[in-house]
Amino acid sequence: MSSEIKEVLEFLKENPTFYIATVEGDKPRVRPFGFVMEHEGKLYFCTNNQKNVYKQLKEKPYFEICTADKEGRWIRLRGKAVFNSTREIKEKALEIAPYLKTMYSADDNLFELFYVEDGEVTFCSMTGDNRTLKL
Repeated sequence: MSSEIKEVLEFLKENPTFYIATVEGDKPRVRPFGFVMEHEGKLYFCTNNQKNVYKQLKEKPYFEICTADKEGRWIRLRGKAVFNSTREIKEKALEIAPYLKTMYSADDNLFELFYVEDGEVTFCSMTGDNRTLKL
């Protein structure tokens, strides 16, 4: 796992409610997410294919995630959603986050995972200590 992926993963896990922005038509849509994992050097998120967020990402795959910590630092992660919902990846997600088992199984056709392609993350702070990394 690259140091950039590790740093983003740690920040998101330490701040487990993060917000994902998508586009529906010409309007922004934002909702909270809470699952993230690393698999084969990529950051993965999950959703249900009956939700609007799934439909929005399939139509316009570019998204942005934002969250902040208690010290006034935040990140903006942007990239392209690439869906990859193999049984292997579903099993890993269920192992990492057992609470997902109340909603999904590895054989569940509703359970979708996507990773970030062409990712870019900006770490920011109120002190102006900002930096941008490619994922």
